[in-house]
Amino acid sequence: MQSALTTSSLVAVVGAGAMGAGIAQIAAAAGHPVKLYDTHPEAVDKALAGIRKTFGMLAEKGRMTQDEADAASQRLQKANALEQLADARLVVEAIVENLDVKRQLFGELEKVVANDCILATNTSSISVTALAAKLALPGRLVGMHFFNPVPLMALVEVISGLATNVEVAGCIFATAAAWGKSPVHAASTPGFIVNRVARPYYGEALRLINEKAATPATIDAIMREAGGFRMGPFELMDLIGHDVNFAVTQSVFTAYYNDPRFTPSLVQQELVNAGFLGRKSGRGFYRYDDGSKPVPETIADVPKTDRVTVVGQSHAIDGIAGRAMSAGASVQRVDGSSGADAFIQCGDAVLCLSDGRTATQRAAEEGIANLVLVDLALDYTNASRLAVTAAAQCDDHAFRMAVGFLQMAGYAVSRIVDVPGMAVMRTVAMLANEAADAVNQGVCDAAGADIAMRKGVNYPQGPLAWADGIGLGYVRRVLNNLARTYGEDRYRVSPLIQQLVWSNTIT
Repeated sequence: MQSALTTSSLVAVVGAGAMGAGIAQIAAAAGHPVKLYDTHPEAVDKALAGIRKTFGMLAEKGRMTQDEADAASQRLQKANALEQLADARLVVEAIVENLDVKRQLFGELEKVVANDCILATNTSSISVTALAAKLALPGRLVGMHFFNPVPLMALVEVISGLATNVEVAGCIFATAAAWGKSPVHAASTPGFIVNRVARPYYGEALRLINEKAATPATIDAIMREAGGFRMGPFELMDLIGHDVNFAVTQSVFTAYYNDPRFTPSLVQQELVNAGFLGRKSGRGFYRYDDGSKPVPETIADVPKTDRVTVVGQSHAIDGIAGRAMSAGASVQRVDGSSGADAFIQCGDAVLCLSDGRTATQRAAEEGIANLVLVDLALDYTNASRLAVTAAAQCDDHAFRMAVGFLQMAGYAVSRIVDVPGMAVMRTVAMLANEAADAVNQGVCDAAGADIAMRKGVNYPQGPLAWADGIGLGYVRRVLNNLARTYGEDRYRVSPLIQQLVWSNTIT
């Protein structure tokens, strides 16, 4: 592995906005002398004052000593011209997201810095290969993509273009680790890792809304309280801003030549057209200008069902049954098929885990009229909410018996419309599928994909590790059923998942 830059190496940052200031802060805190440059000198003054204030606050809170805070502050310098960056060992640009502007900057930097100076771009979407193409020494340009806010977010995507030297990428990887970050290697492809793999988290939620599956507040609650995600997709899109989120989706869609996996949503397009951009405009999926708080739809308490029969075994069925037993339910166990075919008999109702079909389709195909499906949960033992749906053939009494059992087990229960794959299941399956495709296409390795999604967007589990826990065979079944129902290439199974299942490496 390549060694990191020594702390005596000067780090220069070009761009004094939030990202540039954050990068300067962590480099100085790690012991490097740092020069900060911006075409607007007043922006540099403001950024340096803010960083020094932050160091002071960290010292007050005991997160660094006063001597460390003073030393880090003294390592910060203002640069008034690019020429003053001549002695830098690393220059990180954090300027406007524009190919031509960034290319011009790197061309000017090449005339100033030494030949062994590494040039790094904090771009979130522009091809590193394209940025380096016109440089005299393209091998020294590498992506060093931080996430906002830089001091708090652990992930750094280290992105290699076609010309990037392996030694350069290795040095930046080691340097990011020395700065206390969690770096991952990635190839320069549209969206890199995070912005590519995360698309289904938004895309599937937008499809659910388009199909009137549930309210945004209900889906957000399901994704948080069952899926374990820190924020639901709709509140997250409102926070990011629909103009920004929609533009990224369009960019990835276009870059992949209109691959249906990344198709933008007409629902989000309408929000952008209306100027309902989320928090910053006062309205998105939610209202932020009237003090109201969104409330998820939860089924009111029904008579408890405290006697059930569990047929077969699966992680989901066993987790729900075990929790019900802890609450005092009588659970009889009967041998039967494991995995997707395990179920709980709740009076007249049959309760199964979603496998990507609608409840109505599955009821017809399997001859089970009173079929109720339950959605995926990250941890059935600790989840506070579960989503359910029922076949059109299911009578109300049977449905209420299934709900009564889940409420007996201590879950808040939200009913959603009978859509394929429900909410958490289809989202996690698609996240895993996209991560598998990224690995299959050499964008990153499996560990890097999972680290990126946990550290970059705070997913509760890496999507590939999550898929392993569900069972790759089950994930493939969900995706195949989604593809069969919708008739879209969007849900095609990644060749990597197919290969692993066929080879029996993972079932």
